[in-house]
Amino acid sequence: MRRIESAALLVRSVPFGEADVIATFFTEEAGKLSAIVRGARRSTKRFGGALEPIHELFVTLEDKGKELCVLKEARIGRPRTGITTDLAAMEAAGHGLRWLRHLCPARTPEPAVWRSVTELLDALDALDALRDAGGRSGLGAGLASQHVASQHLASQHLASFGLRVLADVGYAVELERCVRCGKTCPEGRTAYVDAAAGGVVCSSCGGARRMLSGPLRQRARALLRGEAVLLERGEAAELAEMVEEAMAAHAGFDPARLSGGTPS
Repeated sequence: MRRIESAALLVRSVPFGEADVIATFFTEEAGKLSAIVRGARRSTKRFGGALEPIHELFVTLEDKGKELCVLKEARIGRPRTGITTDLAAMEAAGHGLRWLRHLCPARTPEPAVWRSVTELLDALDALDALRDAGGRSGLGAGLASQHVASQHLASQHLASFGLRVLADVGYAVELERCVRCGKTCPEGRTAYVDAAAGGVVCSSCGGARRMLSGPLRQRARALLRGEAVLLERGEAAELAEMVEEAMAAHAGFDPARLSGGTPS
């Protein structure tokens, strides 16, 4: 029997039997793991509020080599209360955690993915501080404009995370060369992109349904390099849709089922 002690994120929780829960964690040490949580629905005292998404947890699991581990201990290691006060941040975080659940294989350590999702959640957690600072300085024009700004930043963080996590697991979207013939797409030129096929498809190779403008393609490449880039309105949603096309092709899930909310 192996004992796993690791930082973790809860990416799914479903009832099991009369009193138990099956929880799926994305752990820093061992990747995605599912575990039976005995008596979780009968009493909340054992784990308190530790079985919550968004917050970084510290879990102890017993792994007997079966499909399910057994959760022995869980506590909140790093709360992210800023996310819970912002609807846009909650939706982006929930969406990102769903991506992890579908994209990452079980029992496979993914240190790069862990860093990327930690950066996403930290950025979303900081949105409430930015919103409050804007309100105090008078930069915002009321709650409505602050919500729009928060929603835009949350969408941008999510799109950036999606591009990076695809690269982390080896499915990076190629935005410079045609994935079929290898021809370089000139800098600044609008390009056909088939995310399911891996990226840019030049017109000579048949093109694709989706087109990315030259400026957006440049910004997407900068995001992949980890650079700070400000997307224009609507561009984050366009990139997130492209990301989901790639994920659907590689992980075999329906993006239409991943709309909003917290992990379930």
